[in-house]
Amino acid sequence: MNTKYQPAKAWRIALLLFMFMSVNFIDKIAVGLLAVPMMDELKLTPTQFGMVASSFFWLFAIAGVAGGFLANRVATTGLLLGVALIWSLCQIPMAVSSSLVVLVVARVLLGIAEGPSFPLAVHACYKWFPDNRRAVPVAFFTQGGSIGLLLAGVTIPLITARWGWRANFYALAGVGVAWVLLWKLIGKEGSIDAETTSLSPSRRAEKIPYRKLFCDSTVLTCFMLHFIGYWALALALTWLPAYLQRGLGFGAVQSGRLFAVTVLLSMPLSLLTAWLAQRMLARGVSSRNARGRVSAATLVIAGAAFLSIWLFDLPPLAHVAVISLAIGLSPTIYSLGPAILAQITPPAQRGAILALDNSIASIAGILAPLVSAHFIQTVGGAAGYQAGFAFCGVLMVMGGLLGAFTINPDKAARSLKTAQIQIRN
Repeated sequence: MNTKYQPAKAWRIALLLFMFMSVNFIDKIAVGLLAVPMMDELKLTPTQFGMVASSFFWLFAIAGVAGGFLANRVATTGLLLGVALIWSLCQIPMAVSSSLVVLVVARVLLGIAEGPSFPLAVHACYKWFPDNRRAVPVAFFTQGGSIGLLLAGVTIPLITARWGWRANFYALAGVGVAWVLLWKLIGKEGSIDAETTSLSPSRRAEKIPYRKLFCDSTVLTCFMLHFIGYWALALALTWLPAYLQRGLGFGAVQSGRLFAVTVLLSMPLSLLTAWLAQRMLARGVSSRNARGRVSAATLVIAGAAFLSIWLFDLPPLAHVAVISLAIGLSPTIYSLGPAILAQITPPAQRGAILALDNSIASIAGILAPLVSAHFIQTVGGAAGYQAGFAFCGVLMVMGGLLGAFTINPDKAARSLKTAQIQIRN
């Protein structure tokens, strides 16, 4: 296999993947930004709209795991083209139909296509960059998601104001097709060997019974904290734009811009906490403190921020700042949790454990919109939205406190290593 690194071609692929992730996240947030006009025109209750929003995640996790295994057998160039084409086609029913069933089916299909998108993008990138150069390009194209949220917050309200909410889905279909054509012309399969581990084949094949992994408190707590962090993401994508309008009284265009500002303010926080954990490890701090307790602390602080929205009478712009803090700290577990799991899981089983971790977390995407819709519909007004944020805050504080005491990667690694040796002997 040719393992020669070609920087110009490799970074061209990374740039296309950046665009890919931008379109991906615009598709995700579009329904949330259009919550108010959609509910008004289609006469949807908050519960019905919550079902439309949550349906995106119904098969998201299953599709993500399936797509990851498929990528081991099929070229990622064709897979990326295929999923992006499906994204585009799924926008058309959203634009032309007023049927609740059709809207739900379209979002389910979109979730199936987007489920494997991120792991496919990572896999495609790894084929162009050698092991010692992969961190930066992956971090680069991952930021495409945040840029997509920023663009959506600015453009979707403007399109809605000029041409109506349905025009956004036509525009998204066009953008998706444009990326497909660009990828067809420029996108190519990389040739760098993805297998870079120095472990011997026999060492890589060693395994621990999954029942032991699933009974480990560190593994289970990582799953739980990732689930809670994802709850905050799903809540923000679904109900934050509507809260800015109906809860805080901002206009449609202004709320879109404030949503973009919220994303912009939150972006440095997740990067800063990940950098902090890395620096702590480099200085000899234990993984329990650098990864486990940093993850736990960020969830507690984020949860307290969400709770403050419910407990205190804050000015509207203070609400935006507090929510930015919560959303910015929540994703810390996305990077540190998998690092903990990779630290304690045998190499031959890491892929399965990480896929399961992501699948469990994405279930929150189903539950969060519906639970919050219940509060919005039963409590009513701004207090209904605030109750939804407060519920998320309670989950975060309780989960973070539990995680601070139960996550212990070094102890878990020793325990599971002992079990592995016993099995080998």
